[in-house]
Amino acid sequence: MSYKELKSRIDAQQVTFLDGGIGTEILRRGYTWASHQLKSEPELNLEIHQDYINAGADVITTNTFQLSKRSFRNHFANDEHLAAIGARGLLDRAGELIHESVALADKARRSINHNDTLIAASITTLEWCFRPDHSPDVEEIYDEYLEELTDYADAGADIFLFETFNSTPEAEVAIKAAKEIGIPAWVAFVPYQDGRLLGGQSMAEVADAMARNEPDVLLLNCAPPDHITAGMEQLAPLWDKPLGVYAHVGKFNPPEWQFTDEYSADQHLQECKHWHDLGATVIGGCCGTTPDYIKKLTEFFS
Repeated sequence: MSYKELKSRIDAQQVTFLDGGIGTEILRRGYTWASHQLKSEPELNLEIHQDYINAGADVITTNTFQLSKRSFRNHFANDEHLAAIGARGLLDRAGELIHESVALADKARRSINHNDTLIAASITTLEWCFRPDHSPDVEEIYDEYLEELTDYADAGADIFLFETFNSTPEAEVAIKAAKEIGIPAWVAFVPYQDGRLLGGQSMAEVADAMARNEPDVLLLNCAPPDHITAGMEQLAPLWDKPLGVYAHVGKFNPPEWQFTDEYSADQHLQECKHWHDLGATVIGGCCGTTPDYIKKLTEFFS
């Protein structure tokens, strides 16, 4: 399936399925998620992508969350310190891993004859996604995004999925960079329990900012179901273009994830039904969800 065909389906309000958690699924299968396991366990990455495709996902995401030059550079006091104690070629690693992640997703869809599955590049904020107070100066980050997105484009990603964003200014920069490169942009924001973004912006402000920038899909993600519901109830009446959701289940237990039984796959499906009633037509799962969660969705909505 081409992206043009997928967009036609989405614009016609047909339900489109995202995959579920990648990093947490690596953790659930007995490995740490901290290194993405792209070099050490490529077959594990491949199997997870295959499992989500077999569960019915129309779009699978690269295992590249928080993978950027900045994320490596932030371990050091400054560039001189990095040069003194950092591993050789460290800042080139992000680009290498981006290419490997897209290649693994592509291999997964080809290996089981699902070439119509599209690949979304998982791209989050340049600083830690749950700390809007650490957001960089938006006047200084355009080139940084352009470099990162170029790696994904060269690797063959079909969609730029800007996810777990906590305020609109950085998202606007990311979308502008995506438009320069010419690959479709989807944008997902994190709502808090009051329905506002973590950065404090209202859903009215989100709708206004996104109307100026026109992502192909506007989503809410990486929050527990009740926070997603609060955000959706405020956003949906303000947005007449494609909407999406993918909530997390469980708790963040730094540096990794804690699996809980608060939301089973069946309970998650019930939440997704409600979000669909509110207007969401692009639906998947975030941290803690598994291929079984996605299979429940595809069986019900297909």
